[in-house]
Amino acid sequence: MAEIKLTVNGVAHTAAVDPEMPLLFYLMDDLKLNGPKFGCGLAQCGACTVMVNGEATRSCTYPCSEAAGKSVMTIEGLGTAEKPHPLQQMFIEEQAVQCGFCISGVMLHGKEFVDKNPRATRDEIIAGLNGVMCRCYAHARMVRALERYAEGLRT
Repeated sequence: MAEIKLTVNGVAHTAAVDPEMPLLFYLMDDLKLNGPKFGCGLAQCGACTVMVNGEATRSCTYPCSEAAGKSVMTIEGLGTAEKPHPLQQMFIEEQAVQCGFCISGVMLHGKEFVDKNPRATRDEIIAGLNGVMCRCYAHARMVRALERYAEGLRT
C-alpha cells in the first residue's frame, strides 16, 4: 500500500492504495463516483474516461501512482444539476444521453477535442470521438451537442 495525494473534482484526497491499482477502482469504490464506468478494462471503450490535469484519460488502466499530485475531474466535477457546464446543457437540450454508460467518454473526450479545436467540422468532431464506443444510437445527438458547444466557444 502507498499513500497517494490527489485532487478529485476540486477536493483534496489522500488515498491508501496499491500504487498499481487502476484509478477507476479508487474513484468507484472509495469515492463512490458513478460517472466513470468499467467497460472493457483495456482502455479501448472510453466508458472510464476522466480528465487528469485537463487531458482525457482512460482510468481503467491508469495506475493510482500516476495520479499522485495531479488533478482528476470526473464527469461529476464538470457541472452540477443546478448549474450544468455548457457542454452538459447542450447534451440535455439535444437529449443526447440514452443509457448513459458511455457518456463520460463521449463528453470528456469531446470536450477536450472541441476545447482544442473550437472550429472543428462535424466530420472532425466525429473523428475526435473515434475511440469512444457508444451503442445506444444517440450518437447523432451527441455530435450535435458537441457542435453547439463548439459554436458557443467561438462566440
